[in-house]
Amino acid sequence: MKKRCLVVTGGGDCPGLNAAIRAIVKRASTEKEWEIIGSRDAFNGILRDPMEIIELDNSAIAGIHVRGGTILGTTNKGGPFAWPVQASDGTWIEEDHSAEMLRKLEYLNVQAVINIGGDGSQRISQQLFEMGCNIIGVPKTIDNDLGATDTTFGFPTAVEIATDAVDKLVTTAESHNRIIILEVMGRDAGWIALHAAVAGGAEVCVIPEIPYNINKIIERINKRIQNKHGFVNIVISEGACPLEGTHQYQNNDEFGHHNLRLGGAGNRLMHELKEAGVATDIRVTLLGHLQRGGKPIAYDRILATQFGVKAFEMVLDKEFGKMAALRDGKLVSVPISEAIEKYNYVNLESDLVQTARDIGISFGD
Repeated sequence: MKKRCLVVTGGGDCPGLNAAIRAIVKRASTEKEWEIIGSRDAFNGILRDPMEIIELDNSAIAGIHVRGGTILGTTNKGGPFAWPVQASDGTWIEEDHSAEMLRKLEYLNVQAVINIGGDGSQRISQQLFEMGCNIIGVPKTIDNDLGATDTTFGFPTAVEIATDAVDKLVTTAESHNRIIILEVMGRDAGWIALHAAVAGGAEVCVIPEIPYNINKIIERINKRIQNKHGFVNIVISEGACPLEGTHQYQNNDEFGHHNLRLGGAGNRLMHELKEAGVATDIRVTLLGHLQRGGKPIAYDRILATQFGVKAFEMVLDKEFGKMAALRDGKLVSVPISEAIEKYNYVNLESDLVQTARDIGISFGD
């Protein structure tokens, strides 16, 4: 009987997931004693009855590296430690079904698991590893907020999409002498906003790491707009906050969705500017899930492929409890515990932040 390696994709989707899956399968196909299977919607496919398992061979992954999303499906709800169960009174509760899942993996002859995901997914990886699961992590997230790796795949494509949006908004802002605010993803880390602002030439960049002073933003606006002529482009992360303020949340009644849903930071900033007396016409664009979709750019396809190959080689070397990572241009393995220990915030002393300041970008501080 062949050894089995289970591949799962969890959390938010992002460009490059299919390239990583394809790389794992192609690398494993050179090892005669191994076969690859996938679980639908992260670990939920294993926990469902009947189980939802996909055989991943070369025919299943042919040409998928150019496609966005994931052929396995993904979710940030449910999972082995928070499986939704309907109680007798009709309400829903969450139960820990991790032990049951490990028994199912043993039944399926799964010798190793490769979990492709961001911070939340790798926290699940660490919990499973501590329970004895032979698990390997692969870092993906458009937010670039996972520690222990220089970058995650999905982030470069998200930046490319956000930058393209800034480019387009510059022309319409200039034509109408407007202030245009672009809200991008970034719950706790402002990587997408920072890169898109520098690449797109925005005048203001508002990120979660720097609570903004509305008066400082107005100062930057006044340098650009005089006598009703001029325009300003602002890029703001969804998790940005004003001084002594809080995050802007949307109502969310989805059971099992543990993260509060952010949204409205751009609109809040618009209203604050108007209340402060800014008379220039203001428009807000919410980029939303466009940042997650579409074809991965070449860099993401390459990085995801490298991570996929590295992950399966880590399986062969039995480097369980570790995550593939990129450090100083080299592929390495690092403990998953290290990857989730320190959140990857934007370093406010970094060269890129200083570069942004040197070219006149205001962070509202």
